[in-house]
Amino acid sequence: MKTLYYSHADFLLHDTGISHPESADRLRSIASVLDAPEFSGLIKASPPLGTEQQIRLIHTQSHIDNVLNAVPRHGLHYLDSDTVLSSGSGKAALRAVGAVCDAVDKILAGEADDAFCAVRPPGHHAEAERAMGFCLFNNIAIAAEYARTHHQLKRIAIVDFDVHHGNGTQTAFYEQPAVLYASSHEVPHYPGTGYPNETGVGNIINVPLAAGESGLEFRQKYNKIILPALRAFKPELLLVSAGFDAHKDDPLASIRLVEDDYQWITQELMEIAGIYCGGRMISILEGGYNLKALAASIAVHVKTLLAPEVQADK
Repeated sequence: MKTLYYSHADFLLHDTGISHPESADRLRSIASVLDAPEFSGLIKASPPLGTEQQIRLIHTQSHIDNVLNAVPRHGLHYLDSDTVLSSGSGKAALRAVGAVCDAVDKILAGEADDAFCAVRPPGHHAEAERAMGFCLFNNIAIAAEYARTHHQLKRIAIVDFDVHHGNGTQTAFYEQPAVLYASSHEVPHYPGTGYPNETGVGNIINVPLAAGESGLEFRQKYNKIILPALRAFKPELLLVSAGFDAHKDDPLASIRLVEDDYQWITQELMEIAGIYCGGRMISILEGGYNLKALAASIAVHVKTLLAPEVQADK
């Protein structure tokens, strides 16, 4: 497998302040793992800056202006109690959008099989006119809409295994049958959405996890609900909101996944991508706030992306 790895120093410039869980140390911990010799097969890609035209695929111009104009020259500016801007936040957010759109271009052009985008700030909570939950622009929703409108794909699937529901992604595609959004997440928990009765036009699948559930329940629910739905949908491109905060050691939630569970779900999604998408899968970082657990989970996730394809009905 040829796997692209997107990272950039600009992502470290998004300063969220002392003790904020979504810190630049998250990417430093990831880089310390992926720079090891066993990951030498990764194709390192330097992302361009995203454009406002790309961001407008999901967000309003007023939202873009409100975020970028609020970027302070010095210090921190709080958009809400969780979502922070520093002088480098605008460039980091634009670079994240550029990374995911560039990944779509390169994967669809056949330059690689799959990609891992180690970007920040994360994105799946950001709504059309609202930054929230550490998120400024909705990276994965922009990538999906970019693939749909720029590359004319007819069936795009998004799987979100972050422990928090991706309310912004769901809202973006709630009435768009060309995009399937399937999410597993702790309920009840932030942001208070993601119940099974939220189904869109039949394209939204929410699978709640109860506090304390482990990989056993996680795997059972994917095998029963999400994986069959993906097979029925037959996506042309599979996008993954890869949050690792459902790990048992994560401080922000109460699900008890371990590294083997992340290896398992990555392999399952790769098999589906191999059958229906020609292997085309793009993983985009969301949460994960215990640095040791995040690094270990990313290691098994990316190692699996690099592995030879199990099935490739192209």
